[in-house]
Amino acid sequence: MLVLVVGPSGAGKDTLLNAARRDLATDRRFRFVRRTITRSADPGGEDHEPVTEAEFLIRDFALQWGAHGLRYGIPADIAADIAVGIVVVANVSRGVIETAAAHFPTRVIEVTAPPEVLATRLAARGRESAADVAARLTRSVRLPDSVPVETVMNDATLAEGSARFLAALTRSAEGAVQ
Repeated sequence: MLVLVVGPSGAGKDTLLNAARRDLATDRRFRFVRRTITRSADPGGEDHEPVTEAEFLIRDFALQWGAHGLRYGIPADIAADIAVGIVVVANVSRGVIETAAAHFPTRVIEVTAPPEVLATRLAARGRESAADVAARLTRSVRLPDSVPVETVMNDATLAEGSARFLAALTRSAEGAVQ
């Protein structure tokens, strides 16, 4: 099973993924994918594999997409893990859901929060202007109807959000075994 984690900026996807990765570190049913990105390493940011554009172009990926002037990839070796029943968890763009579902048994966990929570979190990052934050908040992306989606509301404490996310992952693992 491939579990795709999606959601708007500021929803807390990375925070919940990092907590789940720690909580499930000894659970061999799960593999948390490290993305390859054409961006240099950023202390305190996502633990990704940084590559140049040229290096990215010669890699083999199961999924790849572009966003914000960068290229993102999910390694091709996830297919072998999925084939033996491992639940592969990947943070992806919503735009690759249908492509993923065409190749792998796929579920989606959409992490989200109310607009005012997203706005506060985005403003706290300090990476974007108020106008850019407002534009992000009005952006709407429809998820495909053909793939099961579970929404995790991340609008409370880290412990509550983590518990909700972990429960959704556990249900995905149970669904993979059935």
